[in-house]
Amino acid sequence: MTAVTTERPAAATSTGSVLNVSRVRKIYSSGAEDVHALGGVSLSIQAGEYVAVIGPSGSGKSTLMNILGCLDVPTDGSYHLAGENVGDLDEEALAGIRNRRIGFVFQQFNLLASMTAAGNVELPLVYAGVPRRERRARAYAALEQVGLADRTEHRPNQLSGGQQQRVAVARALVTEPAILLADEPTGNLDSGSTADILGLFDTLHATGRTIVLITHEHDVAARAERVVTMRDGRITSDIRARDVGAAEARHTAAVGEGS
Repeated sequence: MTAVTTERPAAATSTGSVLNVSRVRKIYSSGAEDVHALGGVSLSIQAGEYVAVIGPSGSGKSTLMNILGCLDVPTDGSYHLAGENVGDLDEEALAGIRNRRIGFVFQQFNLLASMTAAGNVELPLVYAGVPRRERRARAYAALEQVGLADRTEHRPNQLSGGQQQRVAVARALVTEPAILLADEPTGNLDSGSTADILGLFDTLHATGRTIVLITHEHDVAARAERVVTMRDGRITSDIRARDVGAAEARHTAAVGEGS
């Protein structure tokens, strides 16, 4: 059986960055006015990092997600993914990048109701022209990796919400992407399923996966090793988990001294 790799993706720039956004601006024309969705965002993510991007509605995080996912292009600035300048690519090449180097997990599971779990996971490999036998072996391996080896022939309506999201994660992993991009992946889940999916992301991160998680929930973002906060189209803070822990410890100590 062809196994889904658990090693860090090899494709990265010479500096170790799998993703590098530099001074990116995004301007949308809306009638007589221009909407400045991003105002000069710079962000570098190393291979194997687990980064959460958090911010309120209108902060620019969804626009940034679309650019990172090659679903949109910047107005100005540059974006390099696994060493490749995304700004130099046409739409066909962008589609290829999306299929090969980015694994998407969305709030909506986006599973085809008429297909089994294995069939849904195979889809990116179908588009990539992978032979059927290899597709099926890789789909089974990906489903086993997310704990659904016994659900390969179940259809979405036979699975819980958390299980459907696990299928979506397996589909994202099956192409062995450079980066896993999760957009509000727990937004449609109850607390138990949310914990399961975040636990799965913890496991994937521990095996070297590069994960970028877009969320508006602070408790979800707290599971990442690095939290990037956005507001009004700009990054307002970029804090590593150890720094968050140190800040909380200082706050607790200060409260204790004042009591």
